[in-house]
Amino acid sequence: MMSKQSKQALEKLKEQRDKLNARIQQKEARLKSSERKIDTRKKILIGSYFLDNAIKENKLDEIKSLMDKYLKRNSDRSLFDLELLPDN
Repeated sequence: MMSKQSKQALEKLKEQRDKLNARIQQKEARLKSSERKIDTRKKILIGSYFLDNAIKENKLDEIKSLMDKYLKRNSDRSLFDLELLPDN
């Protein structure tokens, strides 16, 4: 049988664990958010580079052709004036 002091000490440890778990989750969420922002920024810069080169080299049709093969969502396809895909 556990003493009242032992039960209180156990409850205090559980409370500390819960607080620590909450802090860990907050840190993980911030890290994931930061990583997503970095990933998004890289994609924007890469896209900007290829778009700029396509414009300079008069190859926008090639980019559009590549996007036609790549894009599956009609909302994305409409950004490039591509033919919309039939609903499945």
